[in-house]
Amino acid sequence: MRTQATPRTPIEAPQLMSIQSGVKRFGGLVAVDNVTFEVRQGEAVGLIGPNGAGKSTTFNLITGVDGLSAGEIFFQQENITHAPLHRRSAMGMARTFQIVRLFSGLTVLENVMLGFHPQLVDGFIASLLRFRKVAADERRSAERAMELLQFVGLAQRADDPISTLPHGQQRLVEIARALASEPGILLLDEPAAGLNDEETAGLGRMLRQLNDDGLTILIVEHDIGFIMSLCHRIVVLDHGAKIAEGDAASVQSNQKVIEAYLGTGGAHAKN
Repeated sequence: MRTQATPRTPIEAPQLMSIQSGVKRFGGLVAVDNVTFEVRQGEAVGLIGPNGAGKSTTFNLITGVDGLSAGEIFFQQENITHAPLHRRSAMGMARTFQIVRLFSGLTVLENVMLGFHPQLVDGFIASLLRFRKVAADERRSAERAMELLQFVGLAQRADDPISTLPHGQQRLVEIARALASEPGILLLDEPAAGLNDEETAGLGRMLRQLNDDGLTILIVEHDIGFIMSLCHRIVVLDHGAKIAEGDAASVQSNQKVIEAYLGTGGAHAKN
């Protein structure tokens, strides 16, 4: 658990998102066990834990990929426990996944433009009746997509097939696509997975800039130094349950966290 990363000071702000007493069961397995934590407006919050601790399952519950077995989820002071995934996305949730999910038959620019889809006028009839508005929306989306590609350093690859980009750059395209929806909160599921040290450092700088500009971030990541340097507050899961929460210093010195990362205890719940 030792790291040389410089932690960030926790901030006080209104609550943006929370999961309250969240439980997820898969048959007889309890993958998430009575988990409660919040994310405040403008925070960067890390969700960490050993393999199989329940991190990705918790992410899936928050974003609506999976439903809760018990408990509640709130976003922007609204109970979204039973809201479908597309409703949560429309409210301002955007996420990336452990495995990059891009469309191989499209260019880099087109993949980013897909992030604007909920904001565009679509459908065949709408296209016929409001062709000019559709065309104008698409032009604006293309311009904004190029700005996002410039931000992540990939504007020069805009017209290239997405399949020609290496893994690290595809990660950046996925983040650019998530940003296209102008989210209220960006949820990142192991964004540094598969990146080399230089790519990870660049990703960290980019996410810190986004957070400094006011974007709220919730991130799952195995790279502890990456999390410690980016996040104001860290939530630690083990065996599906929350075992610690606090700033980097308090989490690093927490005995339960140290034991979890040393591998003491039994088999972990599903990740």
